[in-house]
Amino acid sequence: MPLREAMLYKRENENINAKVRCNVCAHQCLIPEDGFGICRTRQNRTGKLYTLIYAEASSFNADPVEKKPLYHFYPGSYVFSLGTISCNFHCKHCQNWSISTARLGDIQTFTISPEEAVRRAKQAHCNGIAWTYNEPTIWFEYTYDCAKLAKAEGLYTVYVTNGYISEEALNEIAPFLDAVNVDVKAFSDSFYKRVCGARLEPVLETCKRVLDKQIHLELTYLIIPGYNDSREEIRQFADWVAGLSTAIPLHFSRFYPAHLMLDVPPTRIETLEMAHELAKDAGIEYVYLGNIPGHQYENTYCPGCGELLILRMDYRVKRRIRSPRCPACGRDINIIL
Repeated sequence: MPLREAMLYKRENENINAKVRCNVCAHQCLIPEDGFGICRTRQNRTGKLYTLIYAEASSFNADPVEKKPLYHFYPGSYVFSLGTISCNFHCKHCQNWSISTARLGDIQTFTISPEEAVRRAKQAHCNGIAWTYNEPTIWFEYTYDCAKLAKAEGLYTVYVTNGYISEEALNEIAPFLDAVNVDVKAFSDSFYKRVCGARLEPVLETCKRVLDKQIHLELTYLIIPGYNDSREEIRQFADWVAGLSTAIPLHFSRFYPAHLMLDVPPTRIETLEMAHELAKDAGIEYVYLGNIPGHQYENTYCPGCGELLILRMDYRVKRRIRSPRCPACGRDINIIL
């Protein structure tokens, strides 16, 4: 695939070797001639910014939408999921480090045009397209083109993101996005700086903006022992989520050793259940525990009467709800069916 000029950047001056400011994510990289942004996928060539990964997919698959995870967005449906290489974070615990740390040429990629992505999604009988596995914001030009085409073809669209997308980029793609899962890494800026090479505040701002734009939002928080698992931090996070909306589905996920944190043990079930309790105490209506197959808190219950609405097991779904309303008590449920 030929080079594509990037969207959303500015030249610092009119010199042929001018630095350029990338405005796709909150890093706002100032990139010199022949230099790259933090994501290593956007390069300044003679004063123009180019994306090196347009339509270059490292991974693609038809996934249950629950795997994103999205539990309140067309439950039981399948979504054609694509990822590329590299990332604008450098998380020490990354589960997908083999693609998030790769540069173009390090691993095999497949050129899949937006038209081909839509065709493959339909061929696989998927209801939508998701950009996931690594950070979709660094793939912005491709995801933007894909999203526009997917919507025109009747498919839903999903971003699974670290939330570092800029306000300008979100404004551009928002009309073509149906759902977003933001992976909130922790509720402390020190964690973000030390573990991810980023900051917390832009992530929180993205969550607010997604909600304001009435895009379906769910949040994930991977609990890492000794790093972001204190009662106080989780309570503060839950209170913040409740302040946004008590109807946001919240997923606490179990950590397993990965990448540069192979010496950190898996999250104790008791810690996850503690987080669930704190979130419910904060008033959050839909709280889930992930990476624990068969746990009761994978299921969806009515926050009013406790009626079981959706039963889940290993991404298999049994719906007991036909409309966004509890069949037992009539309470409105924040869900898209």
